[in-house]
Amino acid sequence: MRTPPSLPPSPTPSPAPTSSPAPCDVLTLGETMVALRGSGPLKLGGSMDVSVAGAESNVAIGLSRLGHTVRWAGAVGDDEAGELVLRTLRAEGVDVTAATRDPLAPTGLVLFEPRLPEVTRVHYYRAGSAGSRLAPDAVEAAFATARPPRVLHLTGITPALGPSAAEACRRALRLAREHGTQVCLDVNFRARLWSPEQAATELRGWLPYVDVLIASDDELPLCLPSGTAEKCLIDRGVREVVVKLGAQGATAHTAEGELHAPAREVRAVDAVGAGDAFVAGYLSALLDGTDVRARLTRAVTTGAFAVTTPGDWEGAPTRAELNLLDTAEGTVLR
Repeated sequence: MRTPPSLPPSPTPSPAPTSSPAPCDVLTLGETMVALRGSGPLKLGGSMDVSVAGAESNVAIGLSRLGHTVRWAGAVGDDEAGELVLRTLRAEGVDVTAATRDPLAPTGLVLFEPRLPEVTRVHYYRAGSAGSRLAPDAVEAAFATARPPRVLHLTGITPALGPSAAEACRRALRLAREHGTQVCLDVNFRARLWSPEQAATELRGWLPYVDVLIASDDELPLCLPSGTAEKCLIDRGVREVVVKLGAQGATAHTAEGELHAPAREVRAVDAVGAGDAFVAGYLSALLDGTDVRARLTRAVTTGAFAVTTPGDWEGAPTRAELNLLDTAEGTVLR
């Protein structure tokens, strides 16, 4: 991996809770923001619904609802918005003992603006946020348990937030290697945060650490410049390359070959968060020890649940609900 840039000294953040972290199935880290959702154009005003949103915490909530133990090691401001983030994650069963509060930076904000029936504009206010200043030491604390996490889940969003957050991700990758923890990377490219060239430079350096890579088909070139990306990635040591294809389902590539799963047919209400729900389903089945076909099946199922409900994570199913999509339309369960 390339040598990380030197970082300016930052204040030591205070831990969110006081107890030490317990063992967990999955560790993830990234920024979770307060989310405001309007009913129409922002310039016209009106009321907004308040929630929280963040790719990694969306995955954490999805996994928790499926019965897995998950730790989120993000940073929030020492403010009421940060309290909302931590309270929401705790309520969803996510372990936040490794989360930190930054007294000198605010919790980030994201605004969702439904502009057309099928088009939503997203506005971020995260420059200089607590999440962008996530410290590498927070990752050390998250691994400081008697039993390391089984899976480390990262996205390409976190390293784009700032140099400290990027170094926290690199530290997590090194610790995962030391502890024998599997690594899942969801590319999750955000053009507003960094350029394709910047993303490629960073994420290609991560590949030697990655076991499972998840990306949409247009994100794969960020990981390899040319050729059949899926085969090249597997040849370089990535065990599974999972390509999200939206309404066409998803395809998994392994050394044994290629498997495809069609999307589940549902009435879509809000596509935001579908990719994170897909990742949660895939990792859930991986943790359960299923084969690749079963992982894809659960992933497209959890992704389908997500699009049927407004919000980033609100529609994520519990394990008991996974079979609901097989019931006939109009069924009333009594």
